Amino acid sequence: MSTIRYHEMDSPIGVLTLGISDRDGLCQIEFGSFEEHEDRLRSWSGRFFGTDIWGSDPAALAPFEDQLRRYFAGELRVFTLPLDLRGTPFQVGVWQALIGIPYGEARSYKDVAEAIGSPKAVRAVGGANNRNPVPIVVPCHRVIGAAGAMVGYGGGLSIKTFLLGLEGYEGRASAAGGGRI
Repeated sequence: MSTIRYHEMDSPIGVLTLGISDRDGLCQIEFGSFEEHEDRLRSWSGRFFGTDIWGSDPAALAPFEDQLRRYFAGELRVFTLPLDLRGTPFQVGVWQALIGIPYGEARSYKDVAEAIGSPKAVRAVGGANNRNPVPIVVPCHRVIGAAGAMVGYGGGLSIKTFLLGLEGYEGRASAAGGGRI
């Protein structure tokens, strides 16, 4: 049986728990410590990876932690981390679209729905955003309400606002992107 390897790192937004799969792809970023979310994380990994075994492995997570530290320091705009995204085909499609939203910009849920070819799936896009297992790297914080409102974020709106501010977001959905991802 495989093991999800994890490591906790301190960040400007608090402790983050990073997890990688047996394929060496980042599969989880959780806001908070492993202990705080252990039951949910074990249930999630059992469903999507067939294991509820998690083992601490700071060395395996070091490259992932390094890129996140560089992002928080304003030195990294594009992550090059290998990912192991597990979800429904629709969810994975939404998460792939989110990766295409440029640093410092934002899109509305409708923009994302249109980008994946499902213009009426605005609520479903919101649901997929909510289930994003690797926030920050898959930048669901770059999705905002159609009128530019800061709506919903798993880590809380203060973290979403912090991340957008870190990236220099100026407050307009579809900025310089015409709604395209």
